Amino acid sequence: MEIAVLDLKGLNCPLPVLKAKKAMRSMQPGQRLWVETTDPLAVIDVPNFCREDGHLLVEMQDEGKGHRFLIEHGGAGL
Repeated sequence: MEIAVLDLKGLNCPLPVLKAKKAMRSMQPGQRLWVETTDPLAVIDVPNFCREDGHLLVEMQDEGKGHRFLIEHGGAGL
């Protein structure tokens, strides 16, 4: 299964989470999305978003100037 990538570099809080949330609405449970961001608060905001909306944060990577988050749609937040 191909994993979509959402490039949110350059956007600051709360936009990365709002755009990730919107993207997840069009996805099916079990589908995965890479979210790329340079917002330093994303390391707090993205895990909280996943927990609150019932998605699984599969992986978080430090990219030096930003982070990548692999999120699996959990069927919630529709």
